[in-house]
Amino acid sequence: MSSNYKFRNQERPHFVTFSVIRWIDVFTRREYKNILVASLSYCIKNKGLELYAWVMMSNHIHLIIGTNNKPMQDILRDIKRHTSKAIIKAIIDNPQESRKDWLIWFFERDGKKNPNNEFYQFWQQGNHPIELWSDEVITQKLDYIHHNPVKAGWVDIPEHYLYSSARDYAGEKGLIDGLLLLS
Repeated sequence: MSSNYKFRNQERPHFVTFSVIRWIDVFTRREYKNILVASLSYCIKNKGLELYAWVMMSNHIHLIIGTNNKPMQDILRDIKRHTSKAIIKAIIDNPQESRKDWLIWFFERDGKKNPNNEFYQFWQQGNHPIELWSDEVITQKLDYIHHNPVKAGWVDIPEHYLYSSARDYAGEKGLIDGLLLLS
């Protein structure tokens, strides 16, 4: 990760992105998406994650996060470690997964290239954190996050996409409890 992309001020929210290796479309099944939602919820309740906005696309995640006690990079490391193992297990155990052999082959192949892995690599290295230093930048990142599914052609308006905080910002109930709304 470039030195330009580090968590410098833990007291400011950060925009982060993490992607599946090779931009593989893994988040096409609800059971895989729900693993990530559960992990974010767990980290809010138990690890000091402050989640302000999020969207899950087919092969990457965008978040606006903060922390109230543990360094953000540690929380993200834990999320990525847990979800990579849980999602790969879910793929292996899913009798309906038609791409199982192909997916596991890629995860195993890339895992062998990285000495930090035991067997597989699911997420690309790094999180590309960007400190949100002004209201204008926060608004720009919120709009970017919430309009991703619209740009992808999945929904007509952001709050119609289930795997996003756009519902919360529209005054509806989203999937993740404890989300903190930015004004």
